[in-house]
Amino acid sequence: MASQHHPEIPPCPPATKGVHFWLMEAAWACLKGGLSPDISAQILEDRMTRPPNSQNEIEDAVRKVFESCRVIWHSRRNWQPRAKWPKPNIEQIEAVSASGLGVVDLCEASPIRLEDEQHTAEILEMLFPNDPWLCVGSKYKFLTLHLSEFKAFGDTIEQIVPSPMLAKYGYTKNGKMSQHTLEATGSRRFLVIEGDGTSKDQQAAVLLSLAERAPLTLVVDSGGKSLHGWFFVAGKTDEQLVPFFRRACTLGADRGLWTRSQFVRMPGGLRENGNRQHILFFNPETITQ
Repeated sequence: MASQHHPEIPPCPPATKGVHFWLMEAAWACLKGGLSPDISAQILEDRMTRPPNSQNEIEDAVRKVFESCRVIWHSRRNWQPRAKWPKPNIEQIEAVSASGLGVVDLCEASPIRLEDEQHTAEILEMLFPNDPWLCVGSKYKFLTLHLSEFKAFGDTIEQIVPSPMLAKYGYTKNGKMSQHTLEATGSRRFLVIEGDGTSKDQQAAVLLSLAERAPLTLVVDSGGKSLHGWFFVAGKTDEQLVPFFRRACTLGADRGLWTRSQFVRMPGGLRENGNRQHILFFNPETITQ
């Protein structure tokens, strides 16, 4: 049986590099091919270009892949479709905007007034204590690092995932290893509200209104048409947060930001067009853990 060949398994790289990652990729290929864990381990051992680094290296790779599949299968089997997020309600947006509040009021309400934009590293340490993994970059160019590894140049980065990562790498929905995945994104720390279909003054009024329902920690000007409001939600379940996000959607929020791994604007960062992403509001007292 050890000599069995499976044509979908990629060739193992030279013994000097990449064999560990090949094990994971090859185990996924075996899984997709309908092979059992035992047969998969035998095939991987037969095709490796170097001896295993440890007695359980092959078995560990196969176990991780097959266990991940069971978790995915279990979650899909028990998945229930969520009702669609509500569409923006123009009348309600106008009612909130009728308060007359705008960007100037938002800035004046900030407990900390930032006169320049060289505060990114300091703010990130308050937003994400204990030097966690953070995913930064942009949609097509990103990486996951510990905060201490990039905070010195954080004000040149465009976007960030607003919750810590569990690890440097995870698997995408297509089974590819990547440094930006939902699988590797930890529990929500901040839920970010963005709405670019209205004026910035209207968006500011919406954020101030939502701040009556959840603690508003930070507001970042995107350097474009929108404001990003960071609400501190650590310790809250998705079920608890659904009513708040539904209200935000009614007031024009981007529904895509419900996804935990979605990028948002880096506080004080630099947009690709050269515009600075100014920090308009910051209240660190809302960060309670």
